[in-house]
Amino acid sequence: MSVYPVIMCGGSGTRLWPASRTDRPKQFIPLIGARSSFQETAARVAAIGDNAQLIVVAGVGHRAFIEAQLAEINLAATLILEPEARDSCAAMAAAAAWIAARDEDGVAVFVSADHHIPDAAAFRSACAVAIEEAWRGRIVTLGVRPTAPATAFGYIEAIDASAAVSPIRAFVEKPNAERAAAYVAAGYLWNSGNFITSAKTLLGELDAHAPDVVTAARAAVDGGTKDGAALLLGPAFRTAPKISIDFAVMEKTGRASVAPVVFAWSDIGAWDAVWAASQQDGAGNAGEAIFTDSANCLVQAPDGMTVAVIGANNLAVVADGDGLLVCDLGQSQAVKAIGERMKGVPQTSRAPFSTLAEARTWFDRWMTATALPLWWSLGADHEAGGFREVLDLSGVNPPRRGRVQPRQIYAFATAGAAGWPGPWRAATECGLAFLAKYHKRADGLYRTLVGANGAALDDTAKLYDQAFALLAFAALGREAEALQLFQALKSLRHGAGGWREAGDQPFQANAHMHLFEAMLAWSRVSENPAWKAAADEIGDLAMTRFIDPDEGFLREFYDADWKPASGDAGRMVEPGHQFEWAWLLNQWAAANGRADVQAAGRRLYAVGLRGIDANRGVAMNGLWDDFSVRSATARLWVQAEYLKAALVFGSEAEALAAAKAVVRYLDVPVPGAWRDVMTETGAFPDEPSPASTLYHLVSAWRQLCES
Repeated sequence: MSVYPVIMCGGSGTRLWPASRTDRPKQFIPLIGARSSFQETAARVAAIGDNAQLIVVAGVGHRAFIEAQLAEINLAATLILEPEARDSCAAMAAAAAWIAARDEDGVAVFVSADHHIPDAAAFRSACAVAIEEAWRGRIVTLGVRPTAPATAFGYIEAIDASAAVSPIRAFVEKPNAERAAAYVAAGYLWNSGNFITSAKTLLGELDAHAPDVVTAARAAVDGGTKDGAALLLGPAFRTAPKISIDFAVMEKTGRASVAPVVFAWSDIGAWDAVWAASQQDGAGNAGEAIFTDSANCLVQAPDGMTVAVIGANNLAVVADGDGLLVCDLGQSQAVKAIGERMKGVPQTSRAPFSTLAEARTWFDRWMTATALPLWWSLGADHEAGGFREVLDLSGVNPPRRGRVQPRQIYAFATAGAAGWPGPWRAATECGLAFLAKYHKRADGLYRTLVGANGAALDDTAKLYDQAFALLAFAALGREAEALQLFQALKSLRHGAGGWREAGDQPFQANAHMHLFEAMLAWSRVSENPAWKAAADEIGDLAMTRFIDPDEGFLREFYDADWKPASGDAGRMVEPGHQFEWAWLLNQWAAANGRADVQAAGRRLYAVGLRGIDANRGVAMNGLWDDFSVRSATARLWVQAEYLKAALVFGSEAEALAAAKAVVRYLDVPVPGAWRDVMTETGAFPDEPSPASTLYHLVSAWRQLCES
């Protein structure tokens, strides 16, 4: 008989606002002690039985939290990820279906991720008794003997509350204070929400009492996608009725039993519960707290903040991010209404740093511990190969552009060269294999678009895409492949210098900018003179043709003689590209000792600054050549290039402002992902995170760390 501890990670914990938010539920926050309740739960249940196999059921948006927090305590688990929350019944049904498909006699121990049980040994002893009953076909819940009347919990009436395990006479919903006192006097038990049962028994009861739920769950498991140690449940899961296991099964089944337990237990459902549990554990307050003539006060504050409480009693003072709560501990249940109201209120986004040194530390931690792991675990296609175009939690897997694969290869190779200990080599090999197998054409150039399965969708070879392939090869030192591609690029040569781009605008600065970047990268790692010659040619083209000699800005489109294109096409000026060219010209100037190039880069940086919107503090997407606004939206990649250029040409204050502009886009429900577009009002549309932005962010991260 195998035991499968199943941690249920649902719930948003609105009674614990402002620490707990929709994008950061309470189970992932260290409220009592140094570890989160999820980590404490995982450590507690992983030791149940001799061959326990840990399972975590959670929303797909919390995968990064779960993987990071399990890694911190050296535990591994199978993740079953829900495309959307459908309450406890569907979650338990999916886990039971997964277990039954592998072990028809497997017993599941369903526990909540957010419960506080300090006596882990007592909990496991109670589970051992319940597991024996589960083996006999019962569904056993742990009923906690009350320490006082409580209105925050449901109650269980056991037929024989003195027995080690008793059949259940009735489940009772959360009562008022008078009824709670009567229930405690009558020997009722608190309903802890922990269930122990065989997968086979639970599925049978679901078939009898909640067939729509179990049908959807089985289909979701069968139609799910395996992604590393995770199963992404199929779309059928969305069709499951939204109902709790208590209502769907436990109040109807004839197999329900309860095991009375006496260990300390709390669902940490509100701030008064956090206070009570912290007093039991001696964990005390979090943050620096000074009390004068005060008693029974809870303080939760971030490191570096000091909270003084004078002449107060029975208060909760909680500061977190942009929220501050001050409430009577006796009114803790009322915090839920505030938390619910705050779901619809835009939160101000304050940077988690106030100096450039702090920004450097923050970005380094964010990139290495959060972003790179996320974009390898979810951003790579571990079945079909290659990298996904976007991080879309709905499961959409769009076609793949020829630029995204090498950009991701470059990002992970750069991280590896910087000392990131993660699987950067496996990531680069994943991208290289897909690029060579599906994007490479017979002539040695790379096609622009393939399906997620590798099928060719657009055979065009764009100069822009070839530039990124060359950059990726440079990051890995793969010169033979790079020289083969560089040779193939002769077919795109232009008689007036430079190269032609495919499409309606063949004479572009942008494609040359990335080819310039690749040539500079190769010049640093190879002694082959061809790379430096190409870099010098593009640099000279920028200095003599691309950059306006009077105003010092750089346009996007040109004619065949490298003069500004006619009409609006020749008037477009992008602040992001001013910053990007400035950063590259600085490298070229340093390699060749050219003060004139350095000065040109500084002028480009100054032009880019003319695209900063003072109200939002971000660089806009587009200007006209008279510096009027063409596009007031502001994409993340532009902010990353703003940061790179500011670190080279700007003051420390300008660089700090640019770092704060970037971090505004990173405040998202899935840590390590990002918003892409900020509207002119400062809002962020709800869109998937584009994979291509990782290239910009990695470059900005390295420039920040090296400055």
